[in-house]
Amino acid sequence: MVEPARLNLMAGWISMVAGATSGATIGLFFHKEQWMGGYASLRRRMIRLGHIAFFGLGIINVLFALSLAAIPIPARFAGFASAGFVVSLVTMPVSCFMTAWRTGFRYLFPIPVAAVLVGLGGLIGGWLVA
Repeated sequence: MVEPARLNLMAGWISMVAGATSGATIGLFFHKEQWMGGYASLRRRMIRLGHIAFFGLGIINVLFALSLAAIPIPARFAGFASAGFVVSLVTMPVSCFMTAWRTGFRYLFPIPVAAVLVGLGGLIGGWLVA
């Protein structure tokens, strides 16, 4: 099993590669005014949000890994927090891209939001008991 700090550090950087790759891919079509229904359409906004989620949650995962190195917390808390942040990292872009495809998938958004809250709760809880 991979230790939490290492897992989140690797996941965070891999996510940033995914953000750059997805940005390059969708950037090929941004010059088309009506691509995916136009700039303000839900589909296009969800695609942009999914692309940015790779970067934002990737950075949060890297910061979490660095935080564990700076201020260690009990392993139980680190494991919960690590899992929460990794789950959010995977499920937020997926929720965005799926919602761009079919709006009914918008009901998936509580999953990544809850996962981030688990991550934050584990980290802060670990600081409080350490």
